[in-house]
Amino acid sequence: MFHAPDDTPQRLTRHLPDEAATLALGAEMAQALTPGLVFYLEGNLGAGKTTLTRGVLRGLGYAGKVKSPTYTLVELYAISKLKLYHFDLYRFNDPREWEEAGFREYFNADSICLVEWPEKAGEWLPKPDVIVALAIVNEARTAVLTAETEAGKRWISQLQHISPA
Repeated sequence: MFHAPDDTPQRLTRHLPDEAATLALGAEMAQALTPGLVFYLEGNLGAGKTTLTRGVLRGLGYAGKVKSPTYTLVELYAISKLKLYHFDLYRFNDPREWEEAGFREYFNADSICLVEWPEKAGEWLPKPDVIVALAIVNEARTAVLTAETEAGKRWISQLQHISPA
């Protein structure tokens, strides 16, 4: 596993040279997932947020189609007893839309939530355990995973001990 100089129990940095590397990081992330975790996926359009989510789902054994929930706002993936919710809040115009949509109940101890464009929900959105910041660097991507809670720190620590897919 590649560890950048700034990797700590709280932060992990990855260089992602292509789509396959982004999918592989998602598959690695899946190996350490436990219900109840909340991830914010941050980055500009085209940074790889949905591709990373596809990698997570493939790593969990999901073989179906994975699409961006830009128009539906949320996609549910039920894998065995696990419920993974993939949110895309890009189309929100006002943070209150979060509360009005009734999404709060999806954030619970039995589910995993991956949220694209979390800033669109403002302070209505539950705090993340991990922020995944994806950035386009030339033709590649960089992913910086930062723990925001104790559960997030435990998850990053587990992830650092997983061999790349």
